[in-house]
Amino acid sequence: MSKCVFITGTGTDVGKTYVSGLIMKKLNENLYGKCAYYKAAMSGNPKNEKGIIPMDALTVKNISGINQDLSDMYSYVYENPYSPHLAAKEENMPVDMKKVYSDFDALCQKYEYITIEGAGGILCPLRFDEEKVQFTDFIKNRNLSCIIVADAGLGTINYTGLTAYYMEKEGIKAEGIILNMFEAGNKMHEDNLKMCEYMTGLKVLGCIKKGDSDIDISFDTLKELYK
Repeated sequence: MSKCVFITGTGTDVGKTYVSGLIMKKLNENLYGKCAYYKAAMSGNPKNEKGIIPMDALTVKNISGINQDLSDMYSYVYENPYSPHLAAKEENMPVDMKKVYSDFDALCQKYEYITIEGAGGILCPLRFDEEKVQFTDFIKNRNLSCIIVADAGLGTINYTGLTAYYMEKEGIKAEGIILNMFEAGNKMHEDNLKMCEYMTGLKVLGCIKKGDSDIDISFDTLKELYK
């Protein structure tokens, strides 16, 4: 049975993909060939003569060095830079959750550790037409625990607090917080770390500085976050 963790964020562009790549890199260095990445739907991707390029999956693959086939790392990819539900509507390719669960479960049969990345924040919809599906439905259906990725800068106390509050209300377990774009010695960033822990009751698991090529979480600690 695979062990999994879901990477959510306090919003768009907080660094979920970058953090996922660093997490996968640490796992891959210790569990080569036994870990995989998955994202149900990704939007805002460039297009070439061969089709749409799944940039988040490609970024994670390049950062981590995993040997997983790129085509196995996602189910749906969209060109429009919208929330997946709107990109899917615009491109006439709605998310079919049967495919999502089938693709995810297939990975669980092949790999021991699965890192799943969401899109946007915890409330981001996957589908919103005659069928209404959010990432929280996927998280609950597969009983996934989560890591919250937050930007270390201004506003993060509120964003992180609201994300953690909503997850607790929905019965979704958060294993902790990772602060991205953290600056050691920055008075606000260091205070934000303390305040996020106080407001959420969650531990800040690690702090990532701009340009870091490694995550400051030990392999043993990281492995324990996967349930």
